[in-house]
Amino acid sequence: MDAWTDALERARQHSPFLARALARQPDLAALLAAGQGEQALAAAKAITAGDLAVELRQQRLALAAVLAVGDLAGAFPPARVMGELSAFADRALDRAIGHAITHRVPDAVPAGFVALALGKQGAGELNYSSDIDPILLYDPATLPRRARDEPAEAAQRYARSVTELLSQQTADGYVFRVDLRLRPASEVSPPAISFDAALSHYESSALAWERAAFIRARAAGGDIAAGERFLQAITPFVWRRSLDFTAIEDIRRLTRRIREAYDGPQAPGPGFDLKRGRGGIREIEFFAQTHQLVHGGRRPALRLRGTRAALDALAAEGLIAGDTAAELGVAYDRLRTIEHRLQMVDDRQTHSLPDSLSALDNVARLDGLTDGAALVAELDGLTRTVAAHYDRLLGEDRAAPPPPALAQRHAERVAGWRATLRALRGAEARVAFDAVLPWLLDAFDKAPDPPEAMARWERLLARLPSAVNLFRLFEQRPGLLDEVLRLLTLSRPLGDALAHRPALLDRLIDRSALELPPAVPALMQAMQPVERQAADLEARLDRIRQVVGEERFVLGAQLVTARHDALDVADGLGRVAEAALCCATAAAVAEFEVAHGRVPGGRLLVLGLGRLGGGALTHASDLDLVYLFTGDIGVESDGRRPLTASLYFNRLAQRVTAALSVPTSEGALYEVDTRLRPQGAQGPLAVSLDSFARYQREEAWTWEHMALTRARPMFGIAEDRAALTALLQEILHLPRAPDRLRADVLAMRAEMAAHKAPVSELDVKLLRGGLVDLEFLIHYLQLRDGAALQPHLPQAIAGLAGLGRVPASLAHHHAVLTRVLVVQRLFAPAGDIPPLVAQDAFAAACGLADYPALLHSVGAARACVAQAWQAVLGQELEISVD
Repeated sequence: MDAWTDALERARQHSPFLARALARQPDLAALLAAGQGEQALAAAKAITAGDLAVELRQQRLALAAVLAVGDLAGAFPPARVMGELSAFADRALDRAIGHAITHRVPDAVPAGFVALALGKQGAGELNYSSDIDPILLYDPATLPRRARDEPAEAAQRYARSVTELLSQQTADGYVFRVDLRLRPASEVSPPAISFDAALSHYESSALAWERAAFIRARAAGGDIAAGERFLQAITPFVWRRSLDFTAIEDIRRLTRRIREAYDGPQAPGPGFDLKRGRGGIREIEFFAQTHQLVHGGRRPALRLRGTRAALDALAAEGLIAGDTAAELGVAYDRLRTIEHRLQMVDDRQTHSLPDSLSALDNVARLDGLTDGAALVAELDGLTRTVAAHYDRLLGEDRAAPPPPALAQRHAERVAGWRATLRALRGAEARVAFDAVLPWLLDAFDKAPDPPEAMARWERLLARLPSAVNLFRLFEQRPGLLDEVLRLLTLSRPLGDALAHRPALLDRLIDRSALELPPAVPALMQAMQPVERQAADLEARLDRIRQVVGEERFVLGAQLVTARHDALDVADGLGRVAEAALCCATAAAVAEFEVAHGRVPGGRLLVLGLGRLGGGALTHASDLDLVYLFTGDIGVESDGRRPLTASLYFNRLAQRVTAALSVPTSEGALYEVDTRLRPQGAQGPLAVSLDSFARYQREEAWTWEHMALTRARPMFGIAEDRAALTALLQEILHLPRAPDRLRADVLAMRAEMAAHKAPVSELDVKLLRGGLVDLEFLIHYLQLRDGAALQPHLPQAIAGLAGLGRVPASLAHHHAVLTRVLVVQRLFAPAGDIPPLVAQDAFAAACGLADYPALLHSVGAARACVAQAWQAVLGQELEISVD
């Protein structure tokens, strides 16, 4: 017996509904008996009748028979069955809407009226005997209606017509039962809602479950374009930009209510509900949707409607294990298949196993199993697997750690938080805080400096208007508490950043938090706002600040935890700054051109110097910039408010500086230092490229040419940047008198030493034999010999070492000093010695075993620099190294 014959036999023997359906449609039965499932499916879809209500009912019966037998034969997998049922629901809704409108307004196009499919129809996962749950929306301005009809009156008439046509039971049966209770404020609102009213509801008073419902929403019938525009408009309601761990509590509450309302068996057996029971279909759907709600605002790849697709996407994004996605996916398909078997028997919307053993045996044999016991055994294994994964999501399998001694010592202080901190005033916040408190106290106990950790935690909470989401996050990720308290204890800058923007934790739990930033073009792409905000300067600057803040924070976390070499972190900070500079400058230029147009032949160039030019920053680095422009200075711009070129580019430079340095709602970005421009603070902010060239050739001081050794064009068209690079090389290769150059370098270093004393024995920048001496030495040799003129200092040192100008070991010692500087800006920003509890972590971040090893390495580096200084410049440096 082949699969199709066996399926037909089981259908006729165990499903009264299918037996009747096949008897009424012998042509379809014959096609199925011949194994021609696709031809039978096409024939079912092609059924026509003079009356739409009759036609849709006949198509529905035909599809039910064909899909059921194809399912039983194994020819149509669950996704195909659900997809075909959902597509038929879409067609039925669309045709019913068109019929309702044209019946009253002949020849009208059904504009301004749309059915949004939610639930399983929206996901393309409709049940075999399911209701549909559309939301009917209309636009009063475009809705077709008779002249005397009010838009609202016409919309309600159409809604009633659609509902009746689809759900009314006739001699041919029904098409779909229509449930409109998912519409906004369904207890008081009419069947059809205007777009504006619905939008207002979702922006102001929607409930938590409505967010989850709209994960699967889709425009399914009527004015599809208008429906998609509406869904786009409520995207911020569904997909929140920050990680939203309150969604887990919302799902937890909803689960609790469902379990309390469900009084059936808790384990598979007679009467067990496959949908609502423990480990059932709904728990798989909630598992996927909860992760989507938490992470989907930041990860568009998760914004999928189908349950299986969502599980696969969660695994691909690293948010759940691949095995978890596979186990839940297999369980979902099988549970949905058995659910369909239950509904095939009598075409009844049921999700529960029959109460009687004989009826249970009948369902099992319809499925091809031997008896009900075999079905129950299979379901028991599936639901146990699902329940275990779901309980882990809700935290119901996690035991709190035993209270540490710290809890007793600081109970009064913790109680004071509840009484004084704004973030803990609400009832929900206190419940969330109490839930996480055992792990919080345990994390305090394990922190490098528990009292300091508590003090900084307290400062963090004091700055938060609400901490519910933060507590829910920690409840889901107790190990994250240890990491956060480590950051708070060891690095005041990171603690301050987190207190100002708690949403930075979103990136800390993102898998990309372990990775260094990508290349500059990818970072620039990430800094672009959403399309509808692309022309809004403030939105563009906010987005730049958001990305920069996140990248700087995770790079700091990588540094504190010694995840990456501090030199790689410095390079990453350089890429982030370069991307931010290019994006902010482009945004400022675009906004400036709206009012002032463009200068014919004139274009802005931005030159980066210092650490920015060298491509390696610390967390405390500012941006050393010089603004230049091409073309003639007397030409006027062509905008509605024209400016001469010089005034144009100077004002534009001011706008760029403001774009980079003025705080917005997303915080500050960078300090900008423009003192390295020609004539310093006394000169204009922006000068022409010709003026810059003339100044550098004829008037510049030695220190200004030293600064140019690390200059790099950062913004401008490729042609202009190439011309500027060539100019820099020309200036740096100018002939120089070695004695005069040496005297200038020694005088400048002496002047700096007299006015900028080192802060501590660990001030690797200003200590003699430190980074300033090393940089002066390298720049002197670059200018003297016109050699190794690379803005990236390690490359310059390697080039000079290759020429025998400096010892090869200087590269290693430069790396040691640079690592210390980069790490120090987070552990001890003022350049002083890090606290005792942080010293070993400081050393580890520098790639060294402990703090004594760090001091030894710094001493050896300074000695090497001093020896090279004396060998090249003939001056002995007085350094004291223990």
